[in-house]
Amino acid sequence: MFEYAPAPESRSVVDIKPSYGLFIDGAFVDPADGGSFKSVNPASEEVLAEIAEGGSQDVDRAVRAARKAYEKVWGRMPGRDRAKYLFRIARLIQERSRELAVLESLDNGKPIKESRDVDIPLVAAHFFYYAGWADKLGHAGFGPDPKPLGVAAQVIPWNFPLLMLAWKIAPALAAGNTVVLKPAETTPLTALLFAEICQQADLPAGVVNIVTGAGETGRTLVEHPGVDKVAFTGSTDVGRAIARAVAGSRKKLTLELGGKAANIVFDDAPVDQAVEGIVNGIFFNQGHVCCAGSRLLVQESVADQVLESLKRRMAQLRVGDPLDKNTDIGAINSAAQLARIRELTEAGAAEGAQRWSPPCELPERGFWFAPTIFTGVTQAHRIAREEIFGPVLSVLTFRTPAEAVEKANNTPYGLSAGIWTEKGSRILWMADRLRAGVVWANTFNKFDPTSPFGGYKESGYGREGGRHGLEAYLNV
Repeated sequence: MFEYAPAPESRSVVDIKPSYGLFIDGAFVDPADGGSFKSVNPASEEVLAEIAEGGSQDVDRAVRAARKAYEKVWGRMPGRDRAKYLFRIARLIQERSRELAVLESLDNGKPIKESRDVDIPLVAAHFFYYAGWADKLGHAGFGPDPKPLGVAAQVIPWNFPLLMLAWKIAPALAAGNTVVLKPAETTPLTALLFAEICQQADLPAGVVNIVTGAGETGRTLVEHPGVDKVAFTGSTDVGRAIARAVAGSRKKLTLELGGKAANIVFDDAPVDQAVEGIVNGIFFNQGHVCCAGSRLLVQESVADQVLESLKRRMAQLRVGDPLDKNTDIGAINSAAQLARIRELTEAGAAEGAQRWSPPCELPERGFWFAPTIFTGVTQAHRIAREEIFGPVLSVLTFRTPAEAVEKANNTPYGLSAGIWTEKGSRILWMADRLRAGVVWANTFNKFDPTSPFGGYKESGYGREGGRHGLEAYLNV
């Protein structure tokens, strides 16, 4: 059996500064109170940089800068001119794609091949796509002359730092809004590099502002009276708190929250293709995906065959250095997230589910968790009900399509689902009954800037991506 030789991507393409300030009104500035925190490489626990922590004065300064830019420049600018800036940003992202990919993997822990081949190309594609909409808003279906809202407060998570930034900023700018964005405290570096790209693109000062910090910084931003629109991607608990905070105000709100997606495999599905979809659905990005297929529902008659093939495929997954181009599963993003994953997997074993992981040698330093599946899972198990947000798959079985629908919908979440079958009529029948915002057929975790994404129930409301993604940033 041949072994893969190490194929590391070079860190030399990235120039990480010792410390970073806040990006407000087109320039990097020191925080008013001088607070800071460290950004850590989750694969090695190495401190990458010292990051400024924004307080209430900094948030106020950023919102005021965004308001000034909206009223004097960006909100008045013709759509075709806004489009030129978005196109310029998209091209700069492509030109600096290797640098962005390496920095994303260093700061987040995800494999370089995912950052390089998935995240960064999608980031550029979103800016290209919404650049095309900037002068066509009257044809988007929201009235002949839709107007922007004003200042958008945007809070993004750590699992797709730069991609979530693009999902938020690109449609907001295309619609004529200005933004204040708070990246996750564990993954701020690519957002700060994006700030440099905004400078390089000569984006007018104040159109994009980036205030780094933890939860308190985000809360201050969301509650600021000068904000017209709030967009949040993250946990359901924080989403509830944000909904309460903006209730009764004039602020428009979109939430993209947690998920507990069902990946449903029928007895006529092509097993090898389905197994690849299962692996991609739960082990992509270490399972740090809101729409991850964390519940596998397999028809009883093929359950043994699918599990045998799945275990064989999992044994080939390579866990290790995120900058190695051969790595399939990188590091868990933080010590806190690793503790959460361990807590829930220990609960699964204690409640009687059977745990299995392939032989896997984990690095000594950093935050790591082996890809894991649980069989013998019932709907009462915590691992089948709670979002683990890690490389952990719960396997349940079903006999009929009706039972599959009932089990798939037996969750407070409703973000995504997958269906594996050769029958087109069954796909349509299932998709019509699954309470999920996105339903993939014979694939999983496929994204496109032209396609809307969002959930039902406790997975939030509103849509991002596509024509629908503009609505949240327009006064309609």
